[in-house]
Amino acid sequence: MRIAYYFLAAALTLAPMTLVAQTAGEAVGTNDTVQPPAAIGADDLLAVTVYDAPELSRRVRVEKDGSIRLPLLRDPIAAAGLMPDALETKIAEALRSGGILVQPSVSVSVLQYASRPISVTGAVRHPITFDASGKVTLLNAITRAEGLTPEAGPDIMVTRLDKQSGTPVTQTISVKDLMDGGHLDLNLVLEGGEEIRVSTAPLVYVLGNVHKPGSYAVQDTADLTVLKVVALAGGELPYTAKEAYIQRLGPDGKNKVDIPFDLRSMMDRKTPDLALQANDLLYITDNKGKRAALTTLDRLAGFGSQTASGLIIFK
Repeated sequence: MRIAYYFLAAALTLAPMTLVAQTAGEAVGTNDTVQPPAAIGADDLLAVTVYDAPELSRRVRVEKDGSIRLPLLRDPIAAAGLMPDALETKIAEALRSGGILVQPSVSVSVLQYASRPISVTGAVRHPITFDASGKVTLLNAITRAEGLTPEAGPDIMVTRLDKQSGTPVTQTISVKDLMDGGHLDLNLVLEGGEEIRVSTAPLVYVLGNVHKPGSYAVQDTADLTVLKVVALAGGELPYTAKEAYIQRLGPDGKNKVDIPFDLRSMMDRKTPDLALQANDLLYITDNKGKRAALTTLDRLAGFGSQTASGLIIFK
């Protein structure tokens, strides 16, 4: 082993400049974070350590064709698809058959799985794609995307390749069940290659005589009612009419239909609260006749007060 090592040192010293340029590389760092073993792919960053031969130990990036190149080895070594321990055996055999080392001891660690991206899209604050480094869970991935937006829907879709068939498989996970902490199995461990999409919540629309008209995201349509949406809109304004309307797509999915109901009776708890559906438009009408009458009375009262004040002044 010692004789082989001296031979290696001499070879490196006498090597032509072209060989030195090919073999120059960054040495393996002691603070590198080693990733869990998985199949190696293109663009992955590896740490190759050859014991008792620091000149051969270095970081190396897997090339697009799936191979790596090491000093003093004439031919590249195919790495894509291999586990790290299998690549260790292959490198050792190449060093041995090339007459570079008699009994090489090789260690291969993966520093970065650049070939294993995880993408997070949909209703998140910062859609992102990152490499699977270390242990990554579904909650970790959502955290990296800076969390969910207020418009996030009730479901998260995780698409990954089936290990046996190689076909994409999508798993739907409830946001509520994932976040409540009572379903630990839903916090999936991600291995790279997953596509995570957070659904956008359906909307309901509120117009008319309310404090805050607009659209409101519906997290859970199972318990969505007229009174709850009116509360979200800040409540009704004065002079609200007795009758209100729900505008909804008809059975044909194209034409819209109006569904009138007695809002005053509902507010007085004389009739049951009505269920709403996603994309419903709730219109709270204004009692224009009552508003005009009360406005006229207010003006008359104001005029009377001014007249009375004037009479007092001129006495």
